[in-house]
Amino acid sequence: MTNALSRLLETRDWLLADGATGTNLFNMGLGAGDPPEFWNVDHPDRIRELYRGAVEAGSDIFLTNSFGSNASRLKLHQAEDRAFDLSKVAAELAREIADSAGHPVIVAGSMGPTGEIMEPMGSLSHARAVEMFHEQAEGLKAGGADVLWVETISAPEELKAAAEAARLADMPWCGTMSFDTAGRTMMGLTSAGLATLVEKLPHAPLAFGANCGVGASDLLRTVLGFAAQGTERPVVAKGNAGIPKYVDGHIHYDGTPELMADYAVLARDCGATIIGGCCGTTPAHLEKMRTALETTPRGARPSLDEIAARLGGFSSPSDGTGDDAGAARERTGRRRRRA
Repeated sequence: MTNALSRLLETRDWLLADGATGTNLFNMGLGAGDPPEFWNVDHPDRIRELYRGAVEAGSDIFLTNSFGSNASRLKLHQAEDRAFDLSKVAAELAREIADSAGHPVIVAGSMGPTGEIMEPMGSLSHARAVEMFHEQAEGLKAGGADVLWVETISAPEELKAAAEAARLADMPWCGTMSFDTAGRTMMGLTSAGLATLVEKLPHAPLAFGANCGVGASDLLRTVLGFAAQGTERPVVAKGNAGIPKYVDGHIHYDGTPELMADYAVLARDCGATIIGGCCGTTPAHLEKMRTALETTPRGARPSLDEIAARLGGFSSPSDGTGDDAGAARERTGRRRRRA
């Protein structure tokens, strides 16, 4: 293992990732419907501030402002020809902040979904998806990203296309999917299905896991699902800061920094190695998460009852892998805790 993330993983048993991109940019003045990636060029100081906030809060890894900088998403803003350049600038600004941190910080090149449905259900071909992801990956690589970070994916076919693009770019990558439909992704994949899928990819990710979704409790149930498969690959947990609520014309996430600190420790004890936040997670949350991870001894794998008691209940009775899967996993957690 020679890449920067692998070297860091060799020396640490957990790493803190960053928090939200959209939430923090909206707090800086980004308008609803405006493409955040344009700010890489139009407001680079604000993007530096976004990155610096994560690093100063204690993140070992932070994602570039390039989630939607693929040709398909940029086409909505008549900017499909800017995919490479916007990705490159996103990574260049990130590289600048990481290199000035004074300690190892990983720049992860964010690559979100295309927004299209792939064949055979939709019209996006595998070849075209690979082409778009590859263009984005080359831009992130040229800008200095250490690793590609494919996130919020729902379809296994799209993850496969992103993996091929990472191979073509000769870049290591991590991949997370969003399990937001009764424990499954929108396209029906379970935690067990993803754990199996990543091991079959010709260019496998350094780490895999879940991000976004419904809430912290549901995400940790998914992490337990990965652990139940016996994976030895590092697992990523990037949960939302609570549940979104519409308040005074804006989306607000109700997860406090204290709740996210509790979530971070539980995520580690559930089996996650890379732990961060997604929507609603600010530097204030990250600071508490870092402190909790540093000061709380590692514990036994928590039960579903313990997760629900500490973070709130689940949005569905099952994690998508079967009617009795949750109960079986809870019994496993209790046995380990007594041990």
